[in-house]
Amino acid sequence: MAAFMMYGFVLIILRDFAPGKEAWIASYTTGAHFEARLAHVHGNLFSLINIVLGYLLIKLPVNAKMAKWVSGLAIAGLLMPLGILGELYLKLPFYTVLVGGLSIFVATVMFGVAVVQMRAEIK
Repeated sequence: MAAFMMYGFVLIILRDFAPGKEAWIASYTTGAHFEARLAHVHGNLFSLINIVLGYLLIKLPVNAKMAKWVSGLAIAGLLMPLGILGELYLKLPFYTVLVGGLSIFVATVMFGVAVVQMRAEIK
């Protein structure tokens, strides 16, 4: 999360203080600037989701096997913002973005199923 927060500060510096900032500001809703903001926002969001899911997996009596899968898939979700950065700076294909997005989605659904199963076992 700290890394994506620092990336946000870099974006602010590029917007406000870097030489050629006018061109950077002009491309606010398109191009590299827009993709960089997407990576920053998704990276922080997925980091926060990972923290919350990790905390809940520790605190709730969720099935251990399911918890491992949820945890692994949630961490793999960070491939989405990393993939956006890879596309932007390294010209990599978009596949990691899709894998990351799908991973965080499946982790969230699996966590919901695990909580429902846990509640059914408690009753």
